[in-house]
Amino acid sequence: MNGAFTTSVPILHTDRLILREYRREDFDAFAAHCADPVSAAYIGVVERQAAWRIFCSQAGMWLLDGAGWWSVEERESGRLVGSVGAFFREESKVMELGWNTYRACWGQGFAHEAAAALLHHAFEVRRESTVRALIDPGNASSLRVAGRLGLTYEADVALYGKAVGMYTRERGAALV
Repeated sequence: MNGAFTTSVPILHTDRLILREYRREDFDAFAAHCADPVSAAYIGVVERQAAWRIFCSQAGMWLLDGAGWWSVEERESGRLVGSVGAFFREESKVMELGWNTYRACWGQGFAHEAAAALLHHAFEVRRESTVRALIDPGNASSLRVAGRLGLTYEADVALYGKAVGMYTRERGAALV
């Protein structure tokens, strides 16, 4: 077996970023992010073995729903700056957006830029009627990104036994 099996993951481009499929060589940065108590404060710290399962399941979502997670790299340098997703949870028919920027890349606007590309992809390419993001109430950075994307608070929901805010936006809704 040559290991060349692939699935179709769309490549998205922004002014500064390329959103592309996960690659095995992306895993070290992903695992470091998951193990960093500051970076993973709102998603939960996990050790390398659990990070591998998460990484593989996020990559595998593309096979199940034609939606999933992308690695985000800086166009100019090729540096990996984080990961973003437009995906479906098991119990939901509403596409969820998620974004993680690696700590060395915080404060540079990468999360908003990548998430805006996801929003465009969800509404204009996939023609989703609604998107949502589940955000820990203490995660001020993600709340700012959601606000800039025009997502508005809808309700508190439980995620892995913890209350988080659900923020939504309908296709065609204007930015406030």
